[in-house]
Amino acid sequence: MVAMTESEPLSDASLAAAWRAGDEGAAAEIVRRHAGAVARFLYSSGAGRSDIDDLVQEALFRAFRKLDTWRGEASLRSWLCCIAGNLLKDEYRRQRGRRVVSIQDDQVIDTADPHEEAAANDLEAQLRAGLQSLPRLQREVFLMRAQQGCEYGDIAAALGTTPGAARVHYHHAVKRLKELVS
Repeated sequence: MVAMTESEPLSDASLAAAWRAGDEGAAAEIVRRHAGAVARFLYSSGAGRSDIDDLVQEALFRAFRKLDTWRGEASLRSWLCCIAGNLLKDEYRRQRGRRVVSIQDDQVIDTADPHEEAAANDLEAQLRAGLQSLPRLQREVFLMRAQQGCEYGDIAAALGTTPGAARVHYHHAVKRLKELVS
């Protein structure tokens, strides 16, 4: 068992090794560190709010089953987001042609200035629609870079491309999104 200290938290690679050696606390720390980021990635990728918890849980479940295949070429967070993205694609394929609208999304109580809230909601809808209109690689690179703060090398390793190609995809995604909101 590996103990974490306040001054030096264990790296993801150390936590993965500790989990493989049977340390359940290491698994809990991996979940604590990355579940929120995976959820934000899924939401930004178009997952419905009601599906996010299930998708995050399934992504983490699959990751722990296959943790021995993580080679550390990309960050653990990038690897988890890649797994989650694949799950979301599988879900879209299963749901093709079906559209479920959540009643709760339309029943949000407005406590802020109605005009600012409406403008923020419009902008969010434009961005979400813009993200959905991007080609898959542009969308995934953009989300991993802008939302998760991943380096181009990590993004390239997670998505099976080169750092230069990841930069180009990011540039084109930003350009398209700016055009949509201006």
